[in-house]
Amino acid sequence: MGCTYSVYGLGRKKKLSIPEVVVYVPSMRIPAQCDLQRALKGLIPRDLIDRLSCLRNRIALIAEDTGGSAITELRQALEEYLSILIGLTKKEHGLEDLVEFKWKNLEDGRQETCVANAWFELLSVVHMMAMLTLSEADTLMIPKDYSGSGFRVVSTADCKRDAVDLLLKSAGYLEFGVRNVLSRIPAEIKKSLSKDLQDGVLEAIAIQALAQGTEIQLGLAVESQKATLSVKRRLACEQLIYYSQAYQCLSGCDLGHGYGKKHTWFIKWKFLESKAAAYYYHGLVLDKSNEPTCHISAVCCFLAAQELLVESKKACISFCLSAPVTRLVLILGYENRQLLWYCLWSIFSNLILFLFWWKRAPPLWGVMKHLHQKIPEVASRKSQMYGYLLEQEKALQSLPDLPDFQLSLRPDDYELPGIDPAWDCEKWENQSQSLKEHLKDCEDEMEKE
Repeated sequence: MGCTYSVYGLGRKKKLSIPEVVVYVPSMRIPAQCDLQRALKGLIPRDLIDRLSCLRNRIALIAEDTGGSAITELRQALEEYLSILIGLTKKEHGLEDLVEFKWKNLEDGRQETCVANAWFELLSVVHMMAMLTLSEADTLMIPKDYSGSGFRVVSTADCKRDAVDLLLKSAGYLEFGVRNVLSRIPAEIKKSLSKDLQDGVLEAIAIQALAQGTEIQLGLAVESQKATLSVKRRLACEQLIYYSQAYQCLSGCDLGHGYGKKHTWFIKWKFLESKAAAYYYHGLVLDKSNEPTCHISAVCCFLAAQELLVESKKACISFCLSAPVTRLVLILGYENRQLLWYCLWSIFSNLILFLFWWKRAPPLWGVMKHLHQKIPEVASRKSQMYGYLLEQEKALQSLPDLPDFQLSLRPDDYELPGIDPAWDCEKWENQSQSLKEHLKDCEDEMEKE
């Protein structure tokens, strides 16, 4: 443990900054100090306890010192820790409820509920792996200034594809956590878990990871000359379905805490944005027809997309200003008077934070750069072009239903690593203490304290 302290400095002040967001990463939880030695003394070999304690402390130190940015090193330590931790969950060892595990929030250091359950610890580790993977995808997608000139370049197509793979991997972690780990935690313990570990919240994050992967694919389709309108419409509609499902998952959760409110605003913003995209591409497909009724339906889609885009910008601002404040890789256009008044209200209520965020707003990127330009333009042009039809056929002016598609993206399958060979009980040396003697030692220690 001494070498860990020498590599990672302690007590450093974190730089005050407002992070950028492309891929939404919920608050990361990291291990807090707990006494593994005292809980497991005499029950398993001393070197196994030392390895568990050393790896857990190492994960916490690296995460605190780097703010979670040392993704490769953290992932390696977590996977190594998992292979040893699995032994505590085995019923034959009888150690499942002996250790009180503690975790805290990385951003504010707030202590979370302590839980004496090895499955809780395993769920927390898998959750941290998922958050690290989302963070890695976010890093790939944020525009970079390679030359130092201040001109930032958006991610390449290869980076975007890698980001999609990472999003599927993160969704796989979370799906595994809900189905194979959370289900093993007793109901009375579940009630005391952090709000971030509610099954609905975990499912929502997994689904929105698939939604953001679909959004990146839609952006690649927009950039490709080979992608047809039908393909773009399908991707936009799939993205909308994913966000609808994510919202349903959150609907039954307790989201009164700060991070929960921000999460809700993110889902609402992306839902409105994806719905605008879906109606826009559905309108383009309908407009290909020669039937007057199809042209009317197409114009209705374009006008609906324009209204949804305005509402999505409002939700975007609310998301940015919700604690913890973030900046989005997106510049908002204020061509709409209603939106302008909304922004003025936001500036009045959050003046300092808003001005700081606005001053450093990075450039547009991806499919929404295209849609923020095209939707108002197409809606205006098509309304003028088919205005006479709208006047003649007022009774037919109804918003058409969006087509329903089978979802394409699925979470990657995840399996726990193999249990560490150190748990082979046949190789253990005879323990000098029985369980009864171990408990007596603990009582003696408590009396001395």
